[in-house]
Amino acid sequence: MHKDDQYYMMLAIDEAKKAETLGEVPIGAVIVHDGKVIASAHNLRETTQNAVTHAELSAIQLACETLGSWRLEDAVLYVTLEPCPMCAGAILQSRIPRVVYGARDPKGGCVHTFYQLLNDPRFNHECEVKEGVLAEECGQLLTNFFRAIRRKRKEEKKEARYQDGVLE
Repeated sequence: MHKDDQYYMMLAIDEAKKAETLGEVPIGAVIVHDGKVIASAHNLRETTQNAVTHAELSAIQLACETLGSWRLEDAVLYVTLEPCPMCAGAILQSRIPRVVYGARDPKGGCVHTFYQLLNDPRFNHECEVKEGVLAEECGQLLTNFFRAIRRKRKEEKKEARYQDGVLE
């Protein structure tokens, strides 16, 4: 593990917490270039009602603007959750050479879980990938978020039944 991986993953976790305060799925991303953070972002799909405003894509866009280039050849992407196929594609297209992520995504991960898109030699670019950095913390953010949503829905259902005159 690179010595700074945990530090930058903590910054990505901070971004994920920003998403959570907005009611977004808590996923955060940070892009580092020459030892400096050049972009950080978090999920905004619910806020923007736009399917492509994933943390990784927003961070890639900001990094490209910062560097004035679509090629992020000397950058490292840190993200709290294993990238989906859309984000993995953007990582390949932007030529990011190294990706570090926290928790695996059992429902959509395309770096290790379903596919290994970032290491497929048929593409014109491959990435070094480090998984599992602060995986427990990253996964716990997601678990707590979805647990709270289920709890809230259950309470709302119970309240609706009560208002309808159905007592439990």
